[in-house]
Amino acid sequence: MSISVGIISLGCPKNLVDSEIMTGHLLKAGMTITQSPEEADVMIVNTCAFIDQAKQEAIDSILDIVRAKENGQYPAEQKLIVSGCLSQRFNSELPSLLPEVDAFIGPDQVCQIVDVINDVFAATLPDKNCIVGKCQYIHNWETPRYRLTQAHTAYIKIAEGCNHGCAYCIIPMIRGRHRSRSQADIVREAENLIRDGVKEINLIAQDTTYFGMDKWTDARPNRTSQVDSSRGESLASLIRALNDIEGDFWIRLLYTHPAHWGNELTQAIAECPKVARYVDIPLQHISDNMLSAMNRVTDGNYIRDLIRNIRKAVPNIAIRTTFITGFPGETEDDHQELMEFLDEFRFERAGIFTYSREEGTKAYKMPNQVHHRTKARRYNEASMTLARVADEIGQAQIGKQLRVLVDAPGIARTEWDAPEIDGTVKVPLSLPVGEFATVTITDAMAYELIGE
Repeated sequence: MSISVGIISLGCPKNLVDSEIMTGHLLKAGMTITQSPEEADVMIVNTCAFIDQAKQEAIDSILDIVRAKENGQYPAEQKLIVSGCLSQRFNSELPSLLPEVDAFIGPDQVCQIVDVINDVFAATLPDKNCIVGKCQYIHNWETPRYRLTQAHTAYIKIAEGCNHGCAYCIIPMIRGRHRSRSQADIVREAENLIRDGVKEINLIAQDTTYFGMDKWTDARPNRTSQVDSSRGESLASLIRALNDIEGDFWIRLLYTHPAHWGNELTQAIAECPKVARYVDIPLQHISDNMLSAMNRVTDGNYIRDLIRNIRKAVPNIAIRTTFITGFPGETEDDHQELMEFLDEFRFERAGIFTYSREEGTKAYKMPNQVHHRTKARRYNEASMTLARVADEIGQAQIGKQLRVLVDAPGIARTEWDAPEIDGTVKVPLSLPVGEFATVTITDAMAYELIGE
């Protein structure tokens, strides 16, 4: 019997790669993938558990399947497997809380998905909780994988885990210590993707700037451990190697940490024409008080100098960043400093989030938790500033000629826009999907442009 599997992938692109790896193993084993849950023999929910909202989305997705089975919308004998960060984070609690789930697997078990499904159907699974210990796995270019993105764009996960101890973040406890793939292995994967017609390589990890540094003998997560390829492989050496691959494509940097930026990385971006003029650097705050409390191993002056240096070295670069408002102990002075920073540095792409109190993090037990109404007010104030800046930056694009990558009929993105994250450009329907084109911007509304 051929087993039909449906997959719901939640959370970030890093999680999506895990879903792609599971899909690759399923197809290799002769199973089929269906987009119709009512026809699936097995449903897999690949979950996120970064913040409360993500946990709730995961639980809701799981319960939706349970209710659909109870109501007869899905087959009563359909199996349900929960994978990913929610399973890993709450592996001891979930089996009793969700008895309707047939198996729980974590990020390290994605390559074992076929065996788990077979055991579920054979009723030979010794324990619903299939998670063993902390995460240690990292895939390579030979790992079976079936991409779930559009044909012309792909994610390459260059590392797993994180060595940082940001006070608000649960990820190191879920995904384990940082572990980099080898540069040669990543280049091999990228070469195969480019041969398959991919026009955009998105480099992802919990911290892409720490790539290779876990293999240095003296690396530590602080500003003294900046990118330096003379000490071993690094993000700078990696993007130079990827830039040498033949073909016309973008290389996009996501999830960089400001603490590990150095002159070599900035110079590599400036000198590699295939690297998109776009970097994602979550800064989280600018106040020294907040950066210290968050354990970000940076300070306000360092961040200001870093942004100025990047913009000076790489003209017309877009910096995407995110900030947290309402972190424990945040004062009105801290908030006003952030507001002035947003006004002064006018980030091309930016988002703001209210602090989510996550059990198990250092910040969970911190004193001076900010009242939810204060957090909401500060969020609204920052959002209004970011919206105004975005609109002004969008208006400044009118009349410019921009290179875009066409995602769908009439929809494209500039190199300032990462897939599923940033804005889009409305373009003529005649432009071929999956190809680059040059358009003249005729109108703009914040991150949404119109090009002809």
